[in-house]
Amino acid sequence: MNLVVNGDAESGAGGTATPVGSVTGWSIRQGAPSLVNYSLGGGYPTPSTPGPGNRGSRFFSGGNSPVTELVQDIAIPADVDGGSVRYALAGWLGGYLGQEDGVQLSVEFRDAKGAPLALSVLGPVTAAERGFRTALLQRTAASAVPPGTRGARVRLVFTRAGGTSNDGYADSISLTLTEGTA
Repeated sequence: MNLVVNGDAESGAGGTATPVGSVTGWSIRQGAPSLVNYSLGGGYPTPSTPGPGNRGSRFFSGGNSPVTELVQDIAIPADVDGGSVRYALAGWLGGYLGQEDGVQLSVEFRDAKGAPLALSVLGPVTAAERGFRTALLQRTAASAVPPGTRGARVRLVFTRAGGTSNDGYADSISLTLTEGTA
């Protein structure tokens, strides 16, 4: 089960390139994101752009801020302390044509007092990795959940390298826990 709320940008206001003031399930720490419809066009990813096969109607964009940061704090149950629970962090990350605007996805596992225990970072996806085309590419990381973990902070940080739009794009953000071998 995906622990991230609204990891697909489907809930709440949005649909255009206009930045929104709130995003369901997420705290906006900096900037103003956009939740853009794949059908918008105008250079944004479309339903036929490389990206998630099972995509919804919208994706996250960095809006027009130089840096846009979204954060989601997730409670983790105490039954991870045995060391056999694994996590998988995944997301489709991308950008526009040859621009280096991008997005970084991370999860930081924290103890009961909020102190960091482990960090996993995905992205940004470079223009070269995208073949200098508009695209979203899947990035994943998996490992054992550190014993003592009581929370996880998921962050999306969109960074504009040039121009007026922050063309870092993200969709299908997930964090899952499974019982497995540490």
